[in-house]
Amino acid sequence: MTAVLREMRWWDIDPVLDLERELFPEDAWSAGMFWSELAHARGPRATRRYVVAEEAGRIVGYAGLAAAGGFGDVQTIAVSKDQWGTGLGSRLLTDLLGHATAFECTEVLLEVRVDNTRAQKLYERFGFEPIGFRRGYYQPGNVDALVMRLTTTTDPANPATSVQEQETEIHHG
Repeated sequence: MTAVLREMRWWDIDPVLDLERELFPEDAWSAGMFWSELAHARGPRATRRYVVAEEAGRIVGYAGLAAAGGFGDVQTIAVSKDQWGTGLGSRLLTDLLGHATAFECTEVLLEVRVDNTRAQKLYERFGFEPIGFRRGYYQPGNVDALVMRLTTTTDPANPATSVQEQETEIHHG
């Protein structure tokens, strides 16, 4: 059975929090943080995209993107451990990057724990490049974050080149 991706709604917050605490016990987001993000994900002025992956009635992954001023920021991506290696992380990131294009983002940034090589490899496959560090970003563990960036237009003369087209080139090129 394959997980189905759909827009995150308020009733998903509790199961998402359970997964968040399991995967990120030291620096899990609070319910208030998710409520705040979802408040910006609806309506004509939406600046967020939050999606969940559901399989057999269970949330097995989620992801979020914030967009403003032509920039996107991957806020979070999480996949339950029993789904690692299934391609679910790639599907979630592809969804976010498609929405970055819809939000007219020219760059997408993210922070990833320096000790999370699995996630770093995923982002590199999509064309993200390291651009710096944020010391002590993840608290209370005082773990550094690697900052990565994806430029969403490859040809300034052709701004129609989208993240999804780049993603296709990465996987099929």
